Amino acid sequence: MTYFRDTENTNMAGPETPLMKQYNQIKAKYPDALLLFRVGDFYETFGEDAIKASKILGIVLTKRNNSSANAIELAGFPHHSLESYLPKLVRAGQRVAVCDQLEDPKMTKTIVKRGVTEIVTPGVAYNDQVLNSKSNNFLAAIHFGKNMMGVAFLDVSTGEFLVAEGNRDYIDKLMQSFKPSEVLYPKQKTTEFKETFGLGFHLFKMEDWAFTPDFAYDVLNKHFSTQSLKGFGIDDMSHGIIAAGVALHYLSETQNDRIGHVNKIQRIESGKYVWLDRFSIRNLELVHSQHENGVTLSDIIDHTQTAIGGRLLKRWILLPLVSKKEIDQRLELVDHLFQNSSNLEKIRFHLSQLCDLERVISKVAVGKINPKELITLKNSLLQTQQIQSVLRDSKQATFQKMAERILDMQHTIDVLNSDLLEDPAISISKGSVIANGIHDELDELRHLSSKGKKYLEELELREAQRTGITSLKIAFNNVFGYYIEVRNTHKDKVPEEWIRKQTLVNAERYITEELKEYETKILSAEGRISEIESTLFADLISKLQGDIIPIQHNAATLSALDCLASFAHVAQVNGYCKPVIFEDKKIHIIAGRHPVIEKQLGYDENYVPNDVELTPDEQQIIMITGPNMSGKSALLRQTALIVIMAQMGCFVPAEAAHIGLVDKIFTRVGASDNMSAGESTFMVEMNETSSILNNVTERSLVILDEIGRGTSTYDGISIAWAIAEYLHQHPQARCKTLFATHYHELNEMTHVFPRIKNYSIAVKEIGKKIIFLRKLIPGGSEHSFGIHVAKMAGMPKEVIQRATLMLAELEKSHKPQEQAKVKQSIENAGMQLSIFQLDDPVLQQIKDELIALDINSLTPVEALMKLNEIKRFVGGK
Repeated sequence: MTYFRDTENTNMAGPETPLMKQYNQIKAKYPDALLLFRVGDFYETFGEDAIKASKILGIVLTKRNNSSANAIELAGFPHHSLESYLPKLVRAGQRVAVCDQLEDPKMTKTIVKRGVTEIVTPGVAYNDQVLNSKSNNFLAAIHFGKNMMGVAFLDVSTGEFLVAEGNRDYIDKLMQSFKPSEVLYPKQKTTEFKETFGLGFHLFKMEDWAFTPDFAYDVLNKHFSTQSLKGFGIDDMSHGIIAAGVALHYLSETQNDRIGHVNKIQRIESGKYVWLDRFSIRNLELVHSQHENGVTLSDIIDHTQTAIGGRLLKRWILLPLVSKKEIDQRLELVDHLFQNSSNLEKIRFHLSQLCDLERVISKVAVGKINPKELITLKNSLLQTQQIQSVLRDSKQATFQKMAERILDMQHTIDVLNSDLLEDPAISISKGSVIANGIHDELDELRHLSSKGKKYLEELELREAQRTGITSLKIAFNNVFGYYIEVRNTHKDKVPEEWIRKQTLVNAERYITEELKEYETKILSAEGRISEIESTLFADLISKLQGDIIPIQHNAATLSALDCLASFAHVAQVNGYCKPVIFEDKKIHIIAGRHPVIEKQLGYDENYVPNDVELTPDEQQIIMITGPNMSGKSALLRQTALIVIMAQMGCFVPAEAAHIGLVDKIFTRVGASDNMSAGESTFMVEMNETSSILNNVTERSLVILDEIGRGTSTYDGISIAWAIAEYLHQHPQARCKTLFATHYHELNEMTHVFPRIKNYSIAVKEIGKKIIFLRKLIPGGSEHSFGIHVAKMAGMPKEVIQRATLMLAELEKSHKPQEQAKVKQSIENAGMQLSIFQLDDPVLQQIKDELIALDINSLTPVEALMKLNEIKRFVGGK
């Protein structure tokens, strides 16, 4: 029986060849991985693996033993193309096991010994072609507890190891923020995982026994060589520790045991950062856009010069601070750079010369680094000294302290200078790597090799003169080594002692005893050179193991500096101002702009800035009306983005900004159907709004855009009214709220609720045309201008004309006295409906219907139908 799995039959009849038997044995150990099986100069895939590989890589799918009963699918590619094809497989979500030949085929008369040398998965990779330089590549592990959940995020390419625990909403928020490339979870929790986190992750099921406390503590303590985890400050996070243990265990399962660069584990403090739920992260497009080629906040403010800075900046965006002290410290440093352009440009220049310190030193830890990368590491350490010098010369005390935190790496620079050639080959097999003067035998062999090659040049000249064959050439190939090539026009001059080895169309190739003797010396020397250089290079890597922690420490300092320098540069380029952070609960933005939209405008367009003031005691809720396309949504989003930027420690797009610390930001903007999960637009909207209402605090900022659109007009108005009333009347919190709506009836709320204020987006009517002024002004709007917007969108003229006539007819049907009654009833809603303060559910339903009723939009026929419907509620016929 063979191991191959086919869509119809996993059993393949017929005898196995020794090669296929070996393949089946290895594949059986890695059933969940796509196995790349090295055969000669090719990596081959078989069976289902071949079908997958051919589709993903676009390579030819054929069959092995095509004419026999046990034919099987086959697809392969040259071994030297592994660096091109492997990333494609991993990016497609495949776990790939690379099976190499472990011995020289020339040294054995039986089948070549083979074994898996590397397992690469979406969440476990060091390959630069797999990784995104400015994004982390996190492997996540999830543990489901009874009331709590634990999560761990491990980026093996950088050594970062983070752990957290909390309720499902909090873990879901972290999953959306960190966007892990691969997620480990208990195999019995498949349904629960998908219900909680959705389908947008590459998943791998782990056995349930791995999710136990004793196993996790044992794995972690063994890895960190500790007796307990108290030193990391995570010992109270039992659920998070279990998740972390699973992540580390998975690395050993994928043969990634050399992880000395994963030398600490950090907790994610839930109270240290602004709460941004998954909806806000998505709606505000902080680091990922919902649209193809969409521009995010990260795209605008990320002017970092390094990969380490780019990765950290994304985390700062998703985890804004809530500590005034920490925010002010960042703002102070940004301001200093902003005011000192000379220092800023020096720092940015030296930063731009840095390699990816975190990932390069991680490659040192796992032994996957090449000589060229070590030279870039050395040059980066030299640039670090230059940055340290600029910081020391700064008059800013915090920068001077930052300079002191950068550890001295001169010894490492000296070692790399002395041990490596200035321009080494990319690998030992491609040329010289180790510097001269390091190893006596190596120097002698190099001299012999060089002398031997010179001798061959002299031999070529001497034989040409002796035979009169001036065009003869001495060359080399892998088949029979060095040879003398003579064109056919001169073959009659070839001496008898030459031995013919190959006949070509226009030439003959010969060898001589003298040539073979020198070939042996040269090849022997080159083989020994390669052996010695490999040993010395391995020794050099071993020496650098002690530099992992210091270089990681410096990388953390430099990445933060890069982010601050990016903020200062962006502020200069885009005209941002320094926000002022307060402990109070007021938000006052003067001439605020949307950081993304303003950069997308044409050269002849200027973004219209707006003032926004929110105070919990006077102007807690701003109700904004105005037509579509007028700028309501942009105003809402820019307010949230400005607050996020300020609490990141970044300057903001405004003339001035007073930011009272915000602890949570909630947004309900736009509507995205989740039909695959059986949820309509309206259901998605209600889920998001429910999350807001259940989690707001007195320091929260809430952004609501067009609540209630997904249902009927009556339902929509009543729901929107009730939500606004709830936010106003909440006994524990007066959260600051921006509420954009098409329901002009909500303008009446300002007469009932003192902290709700009406604003609108100004428009200018010129005849039958309107111009969007995009300016926020006091007072509500009474018109939606929907027909005007339809016309601007290119709606056919006959549709526009018909809609205009229908609008006129509907407006005529609403008599002034009816409008007055509606206004009065709305103003008194919630205060003068005591007639319904009963426990009868039928009367409660009638009450709800009347509160939601918009008489302004009713025709006489609709009014009669509504009355008849209410009559049925109480049993009438």
